[in-house]
Amino acid sequence: MQTVRAVDANRQFSNVLKQVSQGEEFLVISRGKPVATISPVRKADNAHVAARELLLERLRHQELTGVRNWTRDELYERTS
Repeated sequence: MQTVRAVDANRQFSNVLKQVSQGEEFLVISRGKPVATISPVRKADNAHVAARELLLERLRHQELTGVRNWTRDELYERTS
């Protein structure tokens, strides 16, 4: 993983993206602190894709009742 200052990443963004497309990863530093990483998109593994499809299929066949047995506060775990 290469380290690049934010100002340099901004000035040379096209070059950074070209290197990322070739598999390189960058750690972006701003004022001496790491603030971001730029890395290639990872392809989903087969297990993830299969689990997603299984969930979507189950949701397609799930009956929509329109009944809500929870409150907004319970949904957002508000206790006040």
